[in-house]
Amino acid sequence: MNKKKAKVIFKHNSFEIVEAGDHVLCAVSGREIKLENLNYWNVDLQEAYYSPIEVKKKIKDLK
Repeated sequence: MNKKKAKVIFKHNSFEIVEAGDHVLCAVSGREIKLENLNYWNVDLQEAYYSPIEVKKKIKDLK
């Protein structure tokens, strides 16, 4: 299977795939997140996060 980064639009309770792919990158760690495992994102910043740990770090960095 070819790995390809997807382009998505993050919405409040879902995300829309704009360009097909199998993963996105975490905005904090740079780790690949398979679309089927994507659970954390920021609608306002349009960023994905690997886990709650990265979410917490991002919030801390924004303060």
